[in-house]
Amino acid sequence: MMLRMRAVDMVEDAGYTPIEALDADEAVAILESRSDIALMCTDIQMPGSMDGVGLAHAVHARWPSIKIIVVSGQLNLPRIDLPPSSRFFGKPLEAGQLIAQMRNMIGQA
Repeated sequence: MMLRMRAVDMVEDAGYTPIEALDADEAVAILESRSDIALMCTDIQMPGSMDGVGLAHAVHARWPSIKIIVVSGQLNLPRIDLPPSSRFFGKPLEAGQLIAQMRNMIGQA
């Protein structure tokens, strides 16, 4: 929860409006109810019916225009199969690097 709060703070500080989901199922429900989401950031390890990689693929399949950033604190991961144009960041997240990538993917806030 603390890491999610830090990520939300980084997104807000960059001028974007974050929307939090507690798990993959809630994230999908949010995406089904809104049409204004341009980017999703997810952790690989998360509760719910799928992990962050599964969520990334599900989102890309249903909403291909949504850009995706996947993060993980596990540095010994095997090669991760992410959807095209997705980006991966290891933890701890560096705010400047994450914000620069967000701006590159979706533009200025």
